[in-house]
Amino acid sequence: MRTLVISDLHLGSRLGRDVLRHPEALNQLLAALDDVDRLVLLGDTIELAEGRPHQVMRAAEPVLRAIGARLGPEREVVLVPGNHDAALTQRWTRARGEALTVDAQVPPDATPRLSRVTSWLAPAQIRVHAPGVWLSSRVWATHGHYLDRHLLPESAWGMTRERFGRTAAERVGPSVYEGRRRASRTRVESELVRSLPRPLALLIEDAAELLRAATMPNPRRLPSHRLAPLTARLLGVQMQRASIPALAHVTHRLGVEADWVLFGHVHRAGPLPGDDEALWAGQDRRPRVANTGCWVYEPLVLHGGRPPHPYWPGSGLVVVDEGDPEVVSLLDDVDVAGLFARGRG
Repeated sequence: MRTLVISDLHLGSRLGRDVLRHPEALNQLLAALDDVDRLVLLGDTIELAEGRPHQVMRAAEPVLRAIGARLGPEREVVLVPGNHDAALTQRWTRARGEALTVDAQVPPDATPRLSRVTSWLAPAQIRVHAPGVWLSSRVWATHGHYLDRHLLPESAWGMTRERFGRTAAERVGPSVYEGRRRASRTRVESELVRSLPRPLALLIEDAAELLRAATMPNPRRLPSHRLAPLTARLLGVQMQRASIPALAHVTHRLGVEADWVLFGHVHRAGPLPGDDEALWAGQDRRPRVANTGCWVYEPLVLHGGRPPHPYWPGSGLVVVDEGDPEVVSLLDDVDVAGLFARGRG
């Protein structure tokens, strides 16, 4: 069984940063599907956090139909929600309460929007899981947004708010994380992006990226587009020193005993050559962690950059049978900056 795991497509993004809206990028993904038996969409597939659900669904439909058609009836899609498309399953998961498990199978018609999305992915076989899914006896995959609860501010770009220890951590079920939460920096950004005209929304997104970089200890200066390499480096260090320990803590609290945990959410693929693999693991080096990366163009980390790049859109993870995941990059030959510029025109 060869599985491709991708996440953070953010289809229908108001600011046009979702690269799969462009045929050049979509065709690369479709070609990669010819070599896999199963595709996992690991959260934030559809950009529902910005509002405009009708426009978003309309933008997502052709992409998802193309994916389903390419896979055909003999192969499978596993859909796992994230925080930006939680509305696909949230009513169902909250209704389960404490009965919700870490690998709960959700009926494909659990909500009207989910029913539409799963119909577009036909004729492929469809499974929906929340908040995560076991891909093998060794590998558990989840979007990863539960980690936000252990960072300050409550955001994937925050800093750790507590000491993480395996023995002291209280065991809880997913319902604790599925409960209603106070507004986070990410949610405030989404509200602003939803309400402002597009030029101002772009400025808000850029300002938010600066704030994320500023959460790092002692940044030498706030980055601009010209300092995109520094921004990417700062955010990468923050992810490895804050987000990954928080994710490992969540995994332990949920009672997930896995060799590997795969996640998305932070948009930074890895581990990559040159990364310190000790930072990609929980306490006692277990579980080991791998990130899918993303399929969005983010100017403040990519401006002037070229692949290989940890934030370059088009990455994913391949898992073969019971083996270890490997990072793959599918858009290294695509001018994603050009696609984004064309979309803004």
